[in-house]
Amino acid sequence: MVVLLAPLVYLAVRAFGVPVAEVVEIITQSRALEYGVNTIALGLGAAFVTLVVGVAISVGISRARTSWQRPLLVLSSLPLAIPSYLASYGWLVLAPGLEGYLPSLFLLSAVTVPYVVLPTTAMLRSIGAAQEMVARTLGRSPLRAFIDTTWPVIRGTSLAGTLLVFLYSVSDFGLVAMLRFHTLTWGVNAAYSASFNRNQAAVLALLLVVLAIVAVTSERAVRGNTTGLYTRGSYGSPEMGPKARWSLLTLAVLPLLVGVVAPLVGLLTRLVEAETIAATNWPRLIAATGSTIGVALAAAVAATLLALPIAALAARFRTRAARIIESLGYLSHALPGVVVGLSLVFLSLRLIPAIYQTTIVLVFAYAVLFASKSIGTSRAAIESVPHTVVMVARTLGESPWGAWKRVTLPLALPSIAVGALLVMVSTMKELPATLILRPTGVNTLATELWTKTVALEFGAAAPYAALLVVIAAIPAMFLGGMRSERGEAR
Repeated sequence: MVVLLAPLVYLAVRAFGVPVAEVVEIITQSRALEYGVNTIALGLGAAFVTLVVGVAISVGISRARTSWQRPLLVLSSLPLAIPSYLASYGWLVLAPGLEGYLPSLFLLSAVTVPYVVLPTTAMLRSIGAAQEMVARTLGRSPLRAFIDTTWPVIRGTSLAGTLLVFLYSVSDFGLVAMLRFHTLTWGVNAAYSASFNRNQAAVLALLLVVLAIVAVTSERAVRGNTTGLYTRGSYGSPEMGPKARWSLLTLAVLPLLVGVVAPLVGLLTRLVEAETIAATNWPRLIAATGSTIGVALAAAVAATLLALPIAALAARFRTRAARIIESLGYLSHALPGVVVGLSLVFLSLRLIPAIYQTTIVLVFAYAVLFASKSIGTSRAAIESVPHTVVMVARTLGESPWGAWKRVTLPLALPSIAVGALLVMVSTMKELPATLILRPTGVNTLATELWTKTVALEFGAAAPYAALLVVIAAIPAMFLGGMRSERGEAR
């Protein structure tokens, strides 16, 4: 736990060590206020758009009496597979002059709306619509009936997904950098890479952390209390008119077109050009591919090893201390990659200068950022192992470690592997921490794509973008296959 929180603690110490007068100067005389306003505007704007559009799409998918429901739900989740900076790259190929707040807002909303759609649709399909149908028979309009009866039930689920959108938006770097909309992540990277102003970078990074913590702590407040409002019942739904049904189903396709189809069209446009293939630096492309796979595998192992003790503690003990430790383990999920990267720069230079700008620090950053993805799956897997089986092993003479190694670990291993695959996929797409911490001369597919796109070399960036999509899809396919097998087994 101390390991996971070390970057955050050191960043706080580093930022609070800056003289007050310099902090005031950084905030008032630099562009910190502009960056902060832009960050909040982008986060709140994306949260609002995805909440409205996401709930509407969920209603359309769950209430439309058509055989297209399952395919539409699958298609609605596809934007999650496209990194935001890859989506912006594809659009810049199609419209090179695209930049500013509105393009950033709509593109971020398109790639993050599944955070709202998926849980809200699941909730709508599970609660039924009996009370809403009663409200309709009493003369309420469809919208009024939904707001009065169904919205209070799904509010917590929908707003929780909206908070994830807010966190994603304020921590995004690649998309806003490519679309030239300056936020706090842009400011942190500029302060560090352009002038190596550590104090300004630390202060701006701490502002990002404050925003992230406020968002995380607000989750419980906005969730509300929906206990007992509905019981699981009929899956029936009110009759939806043809116009409303087709409007909502059309809305469900828009994020797919904006966040997936258009970027891939732009990517393929560049990829099929003869000069793009001929001009590709194949040794550099192969090296970036090898680096991407190598650090992803190392990060999966490191994150799993950090997550297992926390998951085991949370699974076997119901104490308050165990719950607090597990919650702190999830805190790293709220930290932007640029903040973790900057913290580890300061930390490595201060404590162990020999490992600065080495793969060790880069892999550790990935482990800090994505260990939370392994904690949840590992905890659930360990909880599913019957305690009586472990006790039988103990009565046969096994030590606690022996019982864990021979009983708990083999039974929980498939789900632990799922968490490792999630870490791999996330690592392959990670950009800001990689830009800050990568060793000199080492590039991943993500950094190569970003570097060439910022230089407006869209043709040269296309092979890197294509390989990134293909390679990131491989563990995702394994992940889907493992989940499918588990579902059939059940």
